[in-house]
Amino acid sequence: MYKENRFRGLTGADVKKDLIAGVTVGVVAIPLGMAFAIASGVKPEYGLYTTIIAGLLVALFGGSRFQIAGPTGAFIPILLAIVLQYGYEDLLIAGFLAGIMLILMSFFKVGSLIKFIPRSVTIGFTSGIAVIIFSGQLENFFGLAGIEKKEYFHQNMMQILSNLSTINIYSIMIAFTGLFIIIFIPKIFPRIPVLLVALIIPTIISILFFPDKMATIGTAFGGISQSLPPIQIPAVTWEKIVYLWQPAFVIAMLGGIESLLSAVVADGMTGKQHRSNRELFGQGLANIVTPFFGGIPATGAIARTATNIKSGAVSPFSGIFQSVFVLLTLLLFAPFASHIPLASMAPILMVVAFNMSEYKSFWHILKLRTGDSLVLVTTFLLTVFVNLTIAVPIGLLLAMISFIKRISGMVEVEKIIPDRFANGIAGNGDSDYRCPKIASYTVHGPLFFGAADRFEKMITRSINKRPAVLILKMRHVSLIDVTGEANLASLVEDFQKKKGIVLISELQEDPLNMLKKTGLYDRIGKDHFFENTTDAIDYAISIINVNKCPVCSKDGTTSCQVYKKINGHSS
Repeated sequence: MYKENRFRGLTGADVKKDLIAGVTVGVVAIPLGMAFAIASGVKPEYGLYTTIIAGLLVALFGGSRFQIAGPTGAFIPILLAIVLQYGYEDLLIAGFLAGIMLILMSFFKVGSLIKFIPRSVTIGFTSGIAVIIFSGQLENFFGLAGIEKKEYFHQNMMQILSNLSTINIYSIMIAFTGLFIIIFIPKIFPRIPVLLVALIIPTIISILFFPDKMATIGTAFGGISQSLPPIQIPAVTWEKIVYLWQPAFVIAMLGGIESLLSAVVADGMTGKQHRSNRELFGQGLANIVTPFFGGIPATGAIARTATNIKSGAVSPFSGIFQSVFVLLTLLLFAPFASHIPLASMAPILMVVAFNMSEYKSFWHILKLRTGDSLVLVTTFLLTVFVNLTIAVPIGLLLAMISFIKRISGMVEVEKIIPDRFANGIAGNGDSDYRCPKIASYTVHGPLFFGAADRFEKMITRSINKRPAVLILKMRHVSLIDVTGEANLASLVEDFQKKKGIVLISELQEDPLNMLKKTGLYDRIGKDHFFENTTDAIDYAISIINVNKCPVCSKDGTTSCQVYKKINGHSS
């Protein structure tokens, strides 16, 4: 299934470029891995384990040459909610199940379908996640004490407000120092790994000037282990599967979406093409294996992938080198991490939240005041105040309803006057001429479940006096689904009961095949389908009884009679 060799044709110079890119990304990934883990309610080393294991497996088995995988900000509210509701052990099981789901998605080729998720939904939940991440760091930014993490946004805000009296001035100073470094240092020294510097300098300041004045990784989590943990197999049981399938599904869907978005960004930056289903396979494998090492769920990281490309990456070797670099850093320098103040982690996550909020796109969609705006706001509010498990399905449902409403409004039925009648067949030039025996309509738009009933009502309402022949020009009907076919069949059946004849002209191949499958084609009659409307009109004129026509039966009105005589037709 996955035979493409993404390592083929590499030179020594290419591997050197990958090494430099991998180390560069590793420097960025270390502070982010710890920060995302802490924000997710688990120990910081679990974020590093995820960076190492997931980064390596996605580089080896993923579908993009440049993808860097690991813990990401988008997962924070989901993972924190799972930890609070189910516990860390069940988080590992949920991640394991999500990995299996991602692999199943790859085999069923779901990767090509994820791209159809509306932008209003993705911007809505991304902005909501950004708000949760940003607000979740207020505790560490201000050094608040006595905060108990809650599942819901409003509960956490109440916790913060009720503990404002515990503000730590030293934490605020350290946090502002880190924020200043992140904002201004890149403008002066653009090549410096600013996130790592934003950890190191505040840590040195706190050690020299404010020792024991604020919470650190050591005081909060007991430091970081200087090795990978022993392999532990998650206790997956049927009861656990039933209990955790919903959060696992959310992890899988969000992981799939973010990894493919990251791969698309990489494609745009490099001109290369990723393989979406292979990428899902790699992400699934990474999430299956990572829990064995205590790691949290992972996905493709857009910022780190972009950094990888900008640093000169050529192949997946850069992702492998990134994992090796983080592993070596863990083995050599883990004890020093215990001195890192939590206040220095806060500005890193706040900036990450601000960058992922896509506030410009949010306001742009909001100002449109369309159905997309409603979908955006609903998804955003549900993400913030409830959770993604509810927000995304409801957002998708609203988007579908909005889409169906717009498409159904595109269905139009227009009454047409054939040129033979409009110009007067007998040459009398009577442009107001109407043949009461023949009704002709052009149908525009797809006949599907959202518009089929409207189509039938419009046709029925437009026929004031029952004609003998109904001509439907359906050149602009691109789709007929089961409901559309049923409504068309009802119209045909009703018309035929009154001895009328239905003629269909210029029907496209796919809708025509649909009518053949359902049998409506045979009920209408093979001879009543025409490739062009002119032939349908000629046929209609040839079969009507002009002697019973209220127009042609009058003296001096010879339109259809003359036409029938010229063309050799009899009444």
